[in-house]
Amino acid sequence: MDAEAQDSFREFVENRSSALLKTAVLLVGGDRHAAEDLLQNALMKAADRWHRIDEPEAYVRRILYRQQISRWRLKWRRRELSVAEPPEAAAAAGADGTAAAELRLLMRGALARLTARQRTVLVLRYFEDLPEADVARILGCTVGTVRSTTHRSLARLRSLAPELGALGPAETESRLPRDHSPVEVRP
Repeated sequence: MDAEAQDSFREFVENRSSALLKTAVLLVGGDRHAAEDLLQNALMKAADRWHRIDEPEAYVRRILYRQQISRWRLKWRRRELSVAEPPEAAAAAGADGTAAAELRLLMRGALARLTARQRTVLVLRYFEDLPEADVARILGCTVGTVRSTTHRSLARLRSLAPELGALGPAETESRLPRDHSPVEVRP
């Protein structure tokens, strides 16, 4: 990689790594260390081909999705349950932000208990806001599979966190955490 490409890659990593890390955290179910590993591997693959990439962010995101797909397809993968942030973090948010922080922790905990495939479909559909056809193309499946997986994933999410069911289907889908800030609760 020449000096100009190195500078371009370094600038990309500095400017976009936090947004890419947020996506990776959601893809792996809240485990920040696994997300950092996922992102680091994606950036290493992108660095090898940096001089040929037209749209770097789209390319790195596609690597993230495909690595996550490969990860869930591996039969020997470890079954781990990620633990949400300690309750002290929610208490530190203050009395006015307590409900929002609790809702965010509840949602992240429920997302972590979904299968990797279910979580990936929800992240692509609602966090990345991709249409079903794009999700199907990325995951290498049909649109019908994306629809049925989305439906089953949302149903499982509601069963894991019944408190979310009171929000209604449209609001539950919009509550998928989009960043590390608390989710707003509207009456």
